[in-house]
Amino acid sequence: MNIEVWSDIACPFCYIGKRKFEMGLDQFSDKENVKVTYKSFQLQPDADVHTTETLNEQLEKKFGQGPEQVVAMQQQVVQQANDVNLDYHMDDVKPTNTESAHRLIHYAKEHGKMAEMKEELLKAYFIEGKHVGEHEQLAALAERVGLNKETALAILESGAYKEAVQQDIQEGAQLGVQGVPFFVFNVSMPYQVPNLLKHFLRY
Repeated sequence: MNIEVWSDIACPFCYIGKRKFEMGLDQFSDKENVKVTYKSFQLQPDADVHTTETLNEQLEKKFGQGPEQVVAMQQQVVQQANDVNLDYHMDDVKPTNTESAHRLIHYAKEHGKMAEMKEELLKAYFIEGKHVGEHEQLAALAERVGLNKETALAILESGAYKEAVQQDIQEGAQLGVQGVPFFVFNVSMPYQVPNLLKHFLRY
């Protein structure tokens, strides 16, 4: 069974959804035969790599809400994260363009490290307060999962995998992906799906 997941590094619900998905998958009897592929999606494709605005300031503009409303909204997100043992630090989040992070995931995929790279990027963004738009920091994260730091940095500086990121985004658009996380189940035996979903819906 192949499962494709469209998500963005900057989406708090994508990390929460990823953890819930993993918890459900862990209860699935045939989990060894499930292949998960992460697909690129950008909530803000035009975002700057560097900005002087905090995440809360950006959300105030986006939703037309005041500081207190945004703080309350963030507290709800943090609680949802806590429910799946994720310790979000939203005040430390550094808003950025996530294209380079997605490019790094594609590079990691070629070396069998896609899942590990995805996890490290989400953790770095939401828990550790790292800047996942800066190539140096991304290369350091690549080293965490066993990839060569200098090679990863060279790949990022070259602009490689931009086409792969855009291809994922276009494929998602054709499927009607407008919000993430978005899961697509590709199965040869459809009867497996209800059993698998039963475990996911627990969480």
